[in-house]
Amino acid sequence: MRILTVLTYYRPHTSGLTIYVERLCRALAKRGHHVTVLTSQYDKSLPRQEVRDGVHIVRAPVLFRVSKGVIMPTFGFLATRLVLQHDVIHLHLPQFDAAGVALRGRLLRKPTVITYHSDLRLPPGLFNDFVNWVVLRMNDLAALFAHRIAAYTEDFASHSPYLQRFAHKVKVILPPVELPPADPQRVAAFKAQFNPQGRWPVIGMATRFASEKGVEVLLDALPAVLDKYPQVMVWFAGQYRDVMGEESYFARLAPRIQEYQARGQWAFLGVLTPEEMAAFYPNLDVLVVPSLNSTETFGLVQIEAMMNGVPTVASNLPGVRQPPRMTGMGEVIPIGDAAALAEAIIKIIADPEKYAGNPAEVARTFDPQTNAAAYERLYRELLGGKGIA
Repeated sequence: MRILTVLTYYRPHTSGLTIYVERLCRALAKRGHHVTVLTSQYDKSLPRQEVRDGVHIVRAPVLFRVSKGVIMPTFGFLATRLVLQHDVIHLHLPQFDAAGVALRGRLLRKPTVITYHSDLRLPPGLFNDFVNWVVLRMNDLAALFAHRIAAYTEDFASHSPYLQRFAHKVKVILPPVELPPADPQRVAAFKAQFNPQGRWPVIGMATRFASEKGVEVLLDALPAVLDKYPQVMVWFAGQYRDVMGEESYFARLAPRIQEYQARGQWAFLGVLTPEEMAAFYPNLDVLVVPSLNSTETFGLVQIEAMMNGVPTVASNLPGVRQPPRMTGMGEVIPIGDAAALAEAIIKIIADPEKYAGNPAEVARTFDPQTNAAAYERLYRELLGGKGIA
């Protein structure tokens, strides 16, 4: 079938959402489907059209930005043309433009599916509050026009005000997670580069440096961890400089982090390739996801860590708490509780065998082909006329 996927940012932009969509699109293409991605040309150096991993990418030029959103004058024209050419429309929210595309799908009787990745919460401020309100209204309209809405977990779906309003359309589909195999030589080289003295333990974070990710919670927890393990290190994998809308957040925490950097106990690793991530995880003792609000709905990096036998500590947020609960490979802590985070890190380091779990089973459960097959069944159900009105 011909599947049109629509989202504001796509690869090489790095976020949990873009990684999810890339994995899904690649898996669908491998299953023999014609997959097209309609997205923004957020970076002018990116080509307007290209094919990557069997996925056709169409990028609409960006005239200007509004907060984290983009204004694309030709987007409507491209959306109309591509909706007409495809059998199924798949939207990924939050997304300002989703309502217009979903309306096209409804009017042209094309099965339209939404995957709801997270809530949108911009930093406080009159203008950002207005942007939040506008995007929420667009998301509501998209849900009204769409035929089905996919959520990562029942836990998040049952707690999300947005998904609760459209519960009759919601279907739970676990997210896709994959990594290249961990090459022993790469793992050893990674350790030699970032931990040359062989210190342990190593605490990992793998995310963008953004206010909702709770970096300050880890910083507040570190003194108590250091009391128990004076040589502890933190490795931060992901974009940390010039994160859109997060410059002031980084500037506020930078002085505290620099103190640890000066002692060799905090390393910014930058954005890592999949092969580098496969070498990153086996060098960790624990991965932490101390997120603070519902802009985080699962934390795909938790599954990546668990596939490599690494336990996690997650905030008690709907969805985010599910990987430790599903696998037994970690601890769940109250949101924003630095003391609890420190205690959980110390418990995991002291007794890693308790959190060993079954990494192979985790990998099977979250295989992208499993995710793609679930969406394929949903598409075929809708193409068969069930739920199309």
